[in-house]
Amino acid sequence: MRPLLGLVFAVSLVAQQSAQPNFEGNWQGTLNAGATRLRIAIHVTRDAQGGYVSTLDSLDQGALGIPVSKTAIAGNTLHLDIARLSAAYDGSLSADGASIEGKFNQGIAIPLALHRVTATAPLPARPQTPKPPFPYRSEDVSYQGIAGTLTIPPGSGPFPAAILITGSGTHDRDETLFGHKPFLVIADFLTRQGIAVLRTDDRRTKSRSSFDALATDVLTEVDFLSSRKEIDAKKIGLIGHSEGASVGPLAASRSERVAFVVMLAGIGVTGAEVLLKQGELVVRSQGLGDAAVAAQRRTQEAMFAILKQEPDEQKAAEKMLAALKKIAPQLSDDALMAQVHVANSPEIRAIINFDAAPVLRKLKIPVLALTGSRDIQVPASQNLPAIAAALKEAGNRDFETHERPGLNHLFQTCRKCTVGEYAELEETFSPGALKIIGDWSKEHVR
Repeated sequence: MRPLLGLVFAVSLVAQQSAQPNFEGNWQGTLNAGATRLRIAIHVTRDAQGGYVSTLDSLDQGALGIPVSKTAIAGNTLHLDIARLSAAYDGSLSADGASIEGKFNQGIAIPLALHRVTATAPLPARPQTPKPPFPYRSEDVSYQGIAGTLTIPPGSGPFPAAILITGSGTHDRDETLFGHKPFLVIADFLTRQGIAVLRTDDRRTKSRSSFDALATDVLTEVDFLSSRKEIDAKKIGLIGHSEGASVGPLAASRSERVAFVVMLAGIGVTGAEVLLKQGELVVRSQGLGDAAVAAQRRTQEAMFAILKQEPDEQKAAEKMLAALKKIAPQLSDDALMAQVHVANSPEIRAIINFDAAPVLRKLKIPVLALTGSRDIQVPASQNLPAIAAALKEAGNRDFETHERPGLNHLFQTCRKCTVGEYAELEETFSPGALKIIGDWSKEHVR
């Protein structure tokens, strides 16, 4: 029997060697990005010339059909360049052609295993996403390099208006996240209440911008609305979420043309203090205890100290890597550099150096601050009292703070209340929170 077995084995090897690796089709896997898990799908097809072309879906973020700028296949290896995301993927096809083992690199390399599927899994339902026809006018607008959508109530006006300001990162005008479109929901709700709403796409350079630059963009939007005949220039307010809830007050402190400010999950202390508390709560949400929390804090404090003292990015990266090696010598350089890369971004630098209190002390206009009781990114107990204290010190006599029970950072009614749950929940924005925003805004633009 030995010769026969040897012959069968030899034939199978020849068959495998002669077969061409087949990357065409649909592939899906899960990217484990710390506290968040994102389902990624890649679709590989042939073009008319016989070459390979691909698109990428970030399923949980609702970002579908992202073009892959380069698809290169050599033997059983696949290389993708995704210029729009400043990312790349490299992987190797398994012998049976059913899976690809590789790494997704977007500044840091994260393992991503893909499996061949007939169709990618759909997103959970998003029942609050508004559907046409709408009882108001919706107009795409652009000015000074800013593009967005202006929704205008029926009638001739002039109408009060609100500008929506997104959180950290680069977002579209709907602040699309995990298939949710919270700014579309808010804009639809307020426009039906008689308030015009402007929501804009973030500039592609936003993640490298300072808070000053972001506030300047907002004031450009105020100027734009003031020029519109349908808008009451004396009743333009700012509604910001997360980082946007810091940019809004900053912009308002520099202009007399802002009528009111709404802070959704806004901070009242320094950005560094918020990130330290956020780090603790996120670690605990993952089921880890005091030792992990202490290690997280040591890591953050060491990096923040270096970032505040060293303006040069390369030197800061070297110093942070050296510091982290002492704190966590058991981790690889790649694992440590992943943390360094995130912390060393201009956006994180801007956040840790921002102090909300001096800005809030300048606001005399009406302010509404709203935060969820289960928000682990911007904790209500840390920030709402500080916001109230700063506004009192300003002599502001017209402000309200609300801690909404059971809501997370995105103002969803949560169960586990972890970052990873954002994508799992069908609710986009709490109806109760929407009502508070709508009632308060209408009261202040009569």
